Amino acid sequence: MAGKLRPGYRALFHGPPGTGKTLTAGLIGKATGKDVFRVDLSMVVSKYIGETEKNLSNLFDRAENKNWILFFDESDALFGKRTEIRDAHDKYANQEVSYLLQRIENFNGLTILATNFKANQDDAYTRRIQTKIYFGMPKAPERLRLWQNAFPPQVDVSTLDFHQLATQFELSGANIMNIVQFVCLQLLDLDSHSATLKLLQQAIYREYSKEGKLI
Repeated sequence: MAGKLRPGYRALFHGPPGTGKTLTAGLIGKATGKDVFRVDLSMVVSKYIGETEKNLSNLFDRAENKNWILFFDESDALFGKRTEIRDAHDKYANQEVSYLLQRIENFNGLTILATNFKANQDDAYTRRIQTKIYFGMPKAPERLRLWQNAFPPQVDVSTLDFHQLATQFELSGANIMNIVQFVCLQLLDLDSHSATLKLLQQAIYREYSKEGKLI
């Protein structure tokens, strides 16, 4: 199919934060035996005209030579929608997106883009991707499995009702891991191995408060 199809493969992971997009990209790399290069946008995007394109060119050249999987996290910062040109800034911003689309299309490896806001993606790019995968918030049965596997074996969780927690609180996988980390740190401070409901509720309230949610 080399004469019919463009090289490489392009996938878009989209959905709420903390639902496993980055983790999945890492697992794909592990399954295929390839290094996953997570693009640091702060090292790519430049305020100077032409520098962003130069940085992207170097990145794609290195990736092709090393057989990397390229992973753009929070990709809408780079692949945002092109806008109506009102000034020189808009003109060069649109040029950056156009150049990036061109390099992505000709890249001969796997490119994965992750975004929390699919609507922010430029339409010209979404037409070029082969696979779109939605990462939704886990349902109660999935949250139950996350709770059951989150705590280390040294922690006594016998007094906790994971079924009730999974049913009552709508949390992402990242939320649950943050809660477990907080509880474990508190147990270390208390020199205890028993996770209590009171301590867990405190951690859940803290996680909800960070996101501006009410229990």
